[in-house]
Amino acid sequence: MTKKRTATSKPKKKPSKPATEENGERSLLGDQDLYLFNEGTHYRLNEKLGAHPVRRNGVEGTHFAVWAPDAEAVSVVGDFNGWEIGRSQLHPKAQSGIWEGFIEGVTKGVAYKYHIKSRFNGYEVLKADPFAVRSEVPPKTASIVWDLEYEWNDEKWMAERGPANALDAAISIYEVHLGSWMRVPEEKNRYLSYREMAPKLAEYVKGLGFTHVEFLPVMEHPFGGSWGYQTTGYFTPTARFGTPQDFMFMVDLLHQNGIGVILDWVPSHFPTDEHGLSFFDGTHLFEHSDPRQGFHPDWSSAIFNYSRNEVRSFLISSGLFWLRKYHVDGIRVDAVASMLYLDYSRKEGEWIPNEYGGNENIPAIDFLRQFNSAVYQEFPDVQTFAEESTAWPMVSRPAYIGGLGFGMKWDMGWMHDTLRYMSHDPIHRRYHQNDLTFRMLYAFQENFVLPLSHDEVVHGKGSMIGKMPGDDWQKFANLRALYGYMFAQPAKKLLFMGGELGQWAEWNHESSIEWHLKEFPLHAGLQLWMSDLNRLYRNEPALHELDFNSAGFAWVDCGDAEQSVVSLTRHGKRPEDVILVVCNFTPVPRHNYRIGAPKRGLWQEILNSDAESYGGSGQGNMGGVKTTPISCHGHPYSLNLTLPPLGSVFLKHALP
Repeated sequence: MTKKRTATSKPKKKPSKPATEENGERSLLGDQDLYLFNEGTHYRLNEKLGAHPVRRNGVEGTHFAVWAPDAEAVSVVGDFNGWEIGRSQLHPKAQSGIWEGFIEGVTKGVAYKYHIKSRFNGYEVLKADPFAVRSEVPPKTASIVWDLEYEWNDEKWMAERGPANALDAAISIYEVHLGSWMRVPEEKNRYLSYREMAPKLAEYVKGLGFTHVEFLPVMEHPFGGSWGYQTTGYFTPTARFGTPQDFMFMVDLLHQNGIGVILDWVPSHFPTDEHGLSFFDGTHLFEHSDPRQGFHPDWSSAIFNYSRNEVRSFLISSGLFWLRKYHVDGIRVDAVASMLYLDYSRKEGEWIPNEYGGNENIPAIDFLRQFNSAVYQEFPDVQTFAEESTAWPMVSRPAYIGGLGFGMKWDMGWMHDTLRYMSHDPIHRRYHQNDLTFRMLYAFQENFVLPLSHDEVVHGKGSMIGKMPGDDWQKFANLRALYGYMFAQPAKKLLFMGGELGQWAEWNHESSIEWHLKEFPLHAGLQLWMSDLNRLYRNEPALHELDFNSAGFAWVDCGDAEQSVVSLTRHGKRPEDVILVVCNFTPVPRHNYRIGAPKRGLWQEILNSDAESYGGSGQGNMGGVKTTPISCHGHPYSLNLTLPPLGSVFLKHALP
C-alpha cells in the first residue's frame, strides 16, 4: 500500500529574493513572481503580497503590496497616518494589477487597511489585507503588520510524522471547535486563549488516545456563528484566541505530545462583508460576476472564480501557508461537492452549463487537482481530506490517473445510514440491516474517513446520545455499540468533541462541553470505552493497516437480520494479525451464538462494550473461547459465544 503521495507537476522556479537593504532591491516582486502569479502557479504569494516589515537604506518600514487591477488609486491607511485617505499612496507594478510601496516608520503591531478607489462608478472602499497574517479581534476588521517568527520545538515530530500520517497508519481524529471546547463560566463564559487551551487539549486528547486533532476553521472570520466557515482571513488565525505565535505554540505542544493537527480550510466560498474579498477593487475580482456562478444560495456567500489564474495562486498559497508556517499535518477541504457541480443547490435556469453542456465545474476540478498535487509535491508526509458528499469518482485517487488527488474522503453515506439504523428502536432494526452493511459495497472505492462530525449534532439533530433509543442505560449501551462498530469498520475515524462524553445537549458554539458529566458513571464509562477503543485501534495492526484494502476485511455473517447481529474479521499485513468483531444491536443477550472462526484455537476477548467498567451489565466470554471443529459460515472451526446486550465484542486469536 502506498504510504506517500507525490505530485506530477514540475517544480517552478523559486520567487525572487525579498527586498532588504543588503541586496538593494526596491520591490519584493520580481519578474518571475509576476509571471508565476499570472500563470496561477505562484505558491508562495504570501511572501510577496501583503505587509512585510523591512529595512530600506537603514530605515525601518513596511513593504505593502495588494492585487487590485481595476483600481484607479490605492493607499494604505492606519494608526500610523491617522487613517487619512491618500496620504500613503501605493504605485502600480508594471501591468500586473499589483499596487505596492514602502512606507517608512510602519512597524510590527500597526493596524491598517487599503483604501481602494475604483476606476468604475466612483466606487471607494476600505479593505482588509487579503494576505495579512494577523488581524484585529472581531468585530474590528483591520489588518495588523506582524511577523511569524517563532522558535519551534517539534523537530522530532516533524522528522518522524510520515508514518503517523500515512494511509496505513491508525488515524483517529478528535474534531474541535476552539471557541466552545472549554470556556470559563465564572469569568463571563470567556474563551480560553490558544496558550491556555494548548496544555489542556494536549493532555485530554493524549489521554483519550486520539492520534490527531482537527480544528474547525481557525482562519479569521467576522461572524462567530459561522464556526469559521465564512472566512475573510485566509492567512490569519483568528485573533479571538491570541496571536499567530500563540496558535503556533498550540500546534507545537500538540506535536510534542505526539498528536497531529488537521485544519479545516474553505476554498469553496467566502462572505460578502465589505472589508473582505468581495467586490474587492470595484469589480468581481475573486468571485464570478454572474450570480449563477458567483453566489452561493445556501450560505449567501461568494464563490471563487477558479478559472482566474491569480485566484488559484491566492488559494493554493493559502493552503500551503498553513502547512509551511504552522507545521500542520493535514488540510480538510470543506464543501467539495459545492465546488464540483455547477448546479449544486440550484434549480433549473439558475446555473450555467459548462462548455460541454454538463454540470461539472471544470475550472474547480482543475483547481482541486492542482492544489493536491502542490501539497503532496512539497509535503509528502501530510494528508488532504475531502468533505465530499456525492458519488463523484476517484476523489482520493491521484490526479495523474484522473482522480482529484485527495489523500482521503469523508464517508458521508456511512454516517447517514448508520445513524438512521441506530435511531430505530431495536425491535425494528431487523428490517433495516441493509443500512448497517451497505457501505461494504463501496468501502474500498475511496480512502474513507468515517465522520461523526459537528454537522450531526446541531440544528435540531440532537446530540449523539440523544439519537439513541431506549432508557438511559440502553442509550449508553447503544452508543458504545455504535462506536465499537465504527472502530471495527475499515476506514479512519473522526468524532466531534462531546461525543466521547455522551453530552446530552446539542452542540452550542456559545457554550462549553458539559464537562461536569465526567462525574457520572455512565458518562465516565463511555469516555473510558472511547479511550480503550482508540488504544486497541492503534495497537492492533489488523484494525488499521489495511483500512483501504479489501484484503483487510471480511464478513463472517452480515445476514442475521432477525437477531440484528453482524460479525466480521479485520486483517493486517501479516497473516497472524486477525481480529474478530461481533456486534449485537438488540438489548437481548445471545447465549450459545455460534460463528465461524478463521483460525483454530483460543480467541481472547480483548474488548467488550458491556463490561461493567464502561457501565455495562458485565456479560461476556470469561476472557476467551476455544474453537470447536464444527464448520460454520464457510470456516472449518467455530466459536460458541455469549453476545452481550447492545454490545460490541472484539476477539483476538491467541493460540493454535
